[in-house]
Amino acid sequence: MLKGYIDITRPGNSVVAGFAVLLGVIIATGTISYKSLILIPIVALITAAGNTINDYCDRDIDAVNRPKRPIPSGTVSPHGALVFSAVLFLAGIFISFFANLICFLIAVFNSFLLVVYAKKLKSLPLVGNVAVSYLSASIFLFGGAIFGIAGLLQNAVVFSITFFAMLSRELLKDAEDIEGDKKGGAKTLPMYIGVKKTGGLSLILVLTGVCISLLPLFRFWGPYYLVMIIIADAVIVAAAFKGFMSDDSVSLVRSGSTSLLKKGMFLALLIFLVSAVLFG
Repeated sequence: MLKGYIDITRPGNSVVAGFAVLLGVIIATGTISYKSLILIPIVALITAAGNTINDYCDRDIDAVNRPKRPIPSGTVSPHGALVFSAVLFLAGIFISFFANLICFLIAVFNSFLLVVYAKKLKSLPLVGNVAVSYLSASIFLFGGAIFGIAGLLQNAVVFSITFFAMLSRELLKDAEDIEGDKKGGAKTLPMYIGVKKTGGLSLILVLTGVCISLLPLFRFWGPYYLVMIIIADAVIVAAAFKGFMSDDSVSLVRSGSTSLLKKGMFLALLIFLVSAVLFG
């Protein structure tokens, strides 16, 4: 029974997310302070809650596709999962109250969005992609928010770059999976506008993020940062261009666009971290 409740939170994913918030802290200040450590349990608990409510909402689908998951396997009851997710959300929000008001508001909003996403947004074309991209990128907002408005604004740039890159990749992944999604009854943006136009939109999103990355908005902006970020930007643009040049899902998969885009995003994040520590 206890194992089921642990498994439904996807503990590995939740713990990693908790510690990942420190990346936002480092980018905002160049170091990790003791007061920022309170963010780890907040993010871990809310991520765990989001995973739990997601399994609750997907319990009928999982009964067919993933019967070994906690709810369909019977180790966690649907009612138990619902109550457990509520407890986890409340615990994360409660702890965020002791961080500061901005962190508290972000925690409340993200918790609300995770519930709405699990229940409704996941099945909506583009809207669901936007929600996932925001939630992934918001970890940088949260990491900066512990230092107030100044930290939030500093990391708003990294948030924006990550959001546009993530949204671009989300759309390309939907374009790769278009045939399988059709058979499964899912509705994604590429089904409505096609793979080619999806690739064009993804390229525009990537170029928007690249333009933001080059603006003198970071405290560590300078010649060293520019040289490094241009390399990462080149990888990201090349990846998006590969997607744009693909005419269908088969050629898109063969292009390796989404894999290259992911590598470019990791490289850009590494550059942000190095720049924040050495030149911030």
